[in-house]
Amino acid sequence: MNEMQTKPQKMPFSLAITTKGYNEMISRSIRDPKDVKRFVAAITSAVAVNPALQDCDPATVLSGALLGNSLGLSPSPQLGQYYLVPYWNKKKGCNDAQFQLGYKGYVQLALRSGYYKHLNVIAVKAGEMVRFDPLTEEVDFRMIEDEEEREKAATVGYLATFEYLN
Repeated sequence: MNEMQTKPQKMPFSLAITTKGYNEMISRSIRDPKDVKRFVAAITSAVAVNPALQDCDPATVLSGALLGNSLGLSPSPQLGQYYLVPYWNKKKGCNDAQFQLGYKGYVQLALRSGYYKHLNVIAVKAGEMVRFDPLTEEVDFRMIEDEEEREKAATVGYLATFEYLN
């Protein structure tokens, strides 16, 4: 690329989200002005703390965030309900953000469905999984009782259990 053929400068997300077009798109998706402000603040914050998202096409960031909002989930990485993950788009020659549901988002959606009496997800620490029978799917799990010792142990996986209401 010579000096005459420079790439156009991409608008940063923090500016793009303030444009008329983006504001109209957000207002069509989120009716309550208080919820619009909360959404804009949350997604702007999520992008600000993730340098990889700052390099993404702002439209894809907004699209993913609106999908998460439509599911009633938070974009906060600390909550882990969903993530906006940058992927290289070969056709466009730039990064696009894609919505990815986190396991805590799956749990949240399942709980809201009203089909579950109990639903639990727990990190499995090294040494806690005694046995797993893949044929019967029975799990023998012995949790480390000392909370400090358990916190120090390496996480080797996750275990989910649930009971339907019926």
